[in-house]
Amino acid sequence: MAFTNTVINKISNIVKVDSIQKYFSNKRNKTKLQKLIKEDAKQKRPSLFPGYRNSETRINIPKPKNIFGKKKWNEFTFFSYVSFSIKQQTFFAKRLSFLIRSGVPMLESMHVLKAQASGRSEAKVLDKIINDVANGQTLSSSLAKFRNVFGAFTINVIKAGEASGTLIQNLNYLADELKKRSMLRKKIKSALVYPVIITIATFGLTGFLTVYIFPKIMPIFQSMSVELPFTTRTLIWLSALIKNHGLLIFAVIVVLVVSFLLLKKFLPRVRYAYDGFILRLPIFGSIAKNYNLTNTMRTMGILLKSSMTLTEALLITADTTENVRYKAILAQTSIEVMKGRNMSQTIEKFKFLFPPMTTHLLTIGEKSGNMSNTFVYLSEYYEHEFDEQTKNLSSTIEPVLMIIMGIMVGFVAVSIITPIYELTGSISR
Repeated sequence: MAFTNTVINKISNIVKVDSIQKYFSNKRNKTKLQKLIKEDAKQKRPSLFPGYRNSETRINIPKPKNIFGKKKWNEFTFFSYVSFSIKQQTFFAKRLSFLIRSGVPMLESMHVLKAQASGRSEAKVLDKIINDVANGQTLSSSLAKFRNVFGAFTINVIKAGEASGTLIQNLNYLADELKKRSMLRKKIKSALVYPVIITIATFGLTGFLTVYIFPKIMPIFQSMSVELPFTTRTLIWLSALIKNHGLLIFAVIVVLVVSFLLLKKFLPRVRYAYDGFILRLPIFGSIAKNYNLTNTMRTMGILLKSSMTLTEALLITADTTENVRYKAILAQTSIEVMKGRNMSQTIEKFKFLFPPMTTHLLTIGEKSGNMSNTFVYLSEYYEHEFDEQTKNLSSTIEPVLMIIMGIMVGFVAVSIITPIYELTGSISR
């Protein structure tokens, strides 16, 4: 699907800012967004924000509370570069929930967690939180100063628990969610271990035969009076190229990879195209889609159970989603919900990202008023699909890898054996 430049610019604005909520709360961005929508309507192309083509429609987005804290360039400190792993965040939520349930006050609980800190950076962060709590700040407002450490999802779940008086329950929700996210990532890594090992072994064996074994017998081939086969001549050329310019080739590959990673990180258009490309890959695209759907649906369910509104849950989920395609659609959906439209009607237009079953079940959840359980059920369904795909990944990819490995190793073997066979044949004659 082709998008206009205005659509790409909208996506770029969403991706560049630290928080999507900040983007929507900025008056200048609201005005700019209205102008972009008008320009996009004139192009008569698919819009990222369908429903806003009416130039007379005023986009009235309520200003959300600042739950993440503002960050200026002169405020970057040591804590700007500290990050907790999912495992550390899980332990933090689980231990804090246990201590508060046991009747330990918040301040004393934080002192206990600091005493159990596994590193200096973690202890420094907890020390700052202790000072904030001791000065009368809430836990969520203190955590908001360390968004790079805890993430928007953790901060908002805790904030909702403080507001509704269900902090212990929300901490348990948070710990379970973080644990499940960690398990999903481990499943992806374990599923990719076998293909990666086979790929490395294939290229390693081919490179060893080409660079070390073949040059030792190459003088014999060059002294032969017969014409060498095409495969042997190709292998001689590859061997000489790697031997003479191997370091240069390696350096070029490294520069290209690093350049791509930098472009993906700093250019939103590259990131947008890359995320879309991943979702369209055979086999891996379906796995990536189920992974994103699992996290998105579970996050929505947890946030709605934490007494958040649907609009707030959509904004926070969009802010915590890794894939830019899903991030943009969720941000758009939050605007549509603010205008009174149903979520199911909005995501129905993006069947590539949200399968029809998702739309049907959300429609039922909207009519029954039980959206949180609907999201939880969808997350369990997509997690089951994800598990099945990761379990069958090795058996699915194995034939392809074996064919590629056979072609590469077979090419080298034929290139070496064929001249030897022709040499022995000419000697016997």
